[in-house]
Amino acid sequence: MQFISTEVLTREAFAPFGDVIEAGESIRHFAINSGYAERYHDLATIDVAQAGGRPLVSIFRAKPRTFPMAVEMLERHPLGSQAFIPMSQMPFFVVVAASAQAPRASELRCFVTQAGQGVNYRPGVWHHPLIAVDASSDFLVIDRGTVTGEPNCDEAQLPPGSLWLRGAH
Repeated sequence: MQFISTEVLTREAFAPFGDVIEAGESIRHFAINSGYAERYHDLATIDVAQAGGRPLVSIFRAKPRTFPMAVEMLERHPLGSQAFIPMSQMPFFVVVAASAQAPRASELRCFVTQAGQGVNYRPGVWHHPLIAVDASSDFLVIDRGTVTGEPNCDEAQLPPGSLWLRGAH
């Protein structure tokens, strides 16, 4: 059984795939509302306007996975970015591949989020659907609404049982 290794989600490591969405001292921020709020500014490049798309704001409720978990399918959205912002402090796994074509198991990277981190996949980035870890988790999702019903989700299958995720975080 081949397991994918996990790595901590950082802005630098995730840069080839998109943006890490988080607040922190190293993130550009400033006081607003007479000092009663802090604005962490311009955290992700939301890209949904191609071919007349519009932004959608949704909540996804992800059920926790059972581990070890076979990684057998990835998807990508060629016409728009897709942002996942957790609404709890629960970690989740982010499996991605930088390939322009159908990804191979050897190209996959797995990041484990820290409390308060979200991600924004660039258009066309291969990724696994949400992988909640310890409990059902809600995510605020910003992605592309279709105008004419054009397809905006490609799927790629990996050979069954070729890659597994341990689940320890």
